[in-house]
Amino acid sequence: MARLPRWYSGLGAGIVRIAERMNQRREGDEEPGADVLTKGGTEHGDGPADEPEEAADRPDPVTVIPWGIRVAAEAGWRLLVLAGTLWVLMRVISAVQLVVLAFASALLITALLQPTVARLLRIGLPRGLATAVTAIAGFAVMALVGWFVVWQVMENLDTLSDRVREGIQELRLWALEGPFHVSEGQINDLADNLSDTIGSNTEEITSAGLQGVTALMEFLAGALLAMFSTLFLLHDGPRIWQWTLKLVPAQARPGVASAGPRAWATLTAYVRGTVLVALIDAIFIGLGIWFLDVPMAVPLAVFVFLFAFVPLVGAVLSGALAVVVALVTQGVFTALMVLIVVLAVQQIEGHVLQPFILGRAVRVHPLAVVLSVAVGGLIAGIGGAVVAVPLVAVTNTVVVHLRHYGRRQRVAAARALPEPRAEGAPVPPGRADAGAGPPAPEAR
Repeated sequence: MARLPRWYSGLGAGIVRIAERMNQRREGDEEPGADVLTKGGTEHGDGPADEPEEAADRPDPVTVIPWGIRVAAEAGWRLLVLAGTLWVLMRVISAVQLVVLAFASALLITALLQPTVARLLRIGLPRGLATAVTAIAGFAVMALVGWFVVWQVMENLDTLSDRVREGIQELRLWALEGPFHVSEGQINDLADNLSDTIGSNTEEITSAGLQGVTALMEFLAGALLAMFSTLFLLHDGPRIWQWTLKLVPAQARPGVASAGPRAWATLTAYVRGTVLVALIDAIFIGLGIWFLDVPMAVPLAVFVFLFAFVPLVGAVLSGALAVVVALVTQGVFTALMVLIVVLAVQQIEGHVLQPFILGRAVRVHPLAVVLSVAVGGLIAGIGGAVVAVPLVAVTNTVVVHLRHYGRRQRVAAARALPEPRAEGAPVPPGRADAGAGPPAPEAR
């Protein structure tokens, strides 16, 4: 009976060997395409076996699309989202255009007056008193300049109107006796047509006058808002900046906090440099107009100063105004001399004054200046053209600083990581893991 388990185990091993031989023989007799039928079930079934072999080998459609098209699509929908965001932002700015321009003007005035407040604080005056003295003095100077311009224009208005009539009469005589052979009847017809046009468009002229009154009221409201904003920015500027930083996510707060002073330095350099350049332009062009005996030399110089805050376009407009006044009042020769003076001063400004005064504080390409002025003028008129260039300069400074800041942070993070080393190698002195030492030997 003890031999029975051995007999049973031998019988089981023999059966297993016979089954393996039968399986090997069956696999050898099968055709190459038989496995296709076994995978899908029956030959004529309704399952996945009905699909051709080419369909199973088709790649994923995403992998078929070229890499350039996939990159363009990924960038395209992000650009669409960015464009939609900018469009919504522009609509919001257009809806509150008066408030935005008033606050932007307050920032520019604050950048001009803030160094004076800092000097008064160093002397020992309290912040409230230093702010009040600076703001009152600054607004008083602006009001005096505006009053002086209006006074000069009103004083010379009669003289200017007489000169204009004389100039028109001289132009009429020149047209009659000149090379164009214009007859007196044609001139009279032109005058009658001009009178009829003015008479037929009386309603439009009246509507334009009402719109001018509305614009004047909006200007006064914006001026008051800018004054109050300037007072608060001069007095509570640091606290307002700290409160603004709380709106920034915590991870990006250090970079924004370091970019703020640099942006403010750029804005201050731009405003102070522009004021100095505009003052030099106004003085030299005003002296040239005064020596040429052109009426309203001082008001024209003030207009040159004010228009200088609109880059490129302002200089052209102020120079054209001075040339037109000289042409109407003094004749062609004087107008040509005024044009020479204006062009000479503007060339000195563009090639000497701006590079020397502004320097590297405001580095904006001329094409960016032209485009920013055009876009600002289309969005918000003259105010938008004035604010556009400093906004672009500040944005350029912030973007460049954040790029360098992020690069420095990545380099510092890479240096802080421990260097890989072989197991059991000595640790360099001064490393953070120097106290760990080599691994302890195993206990035997």
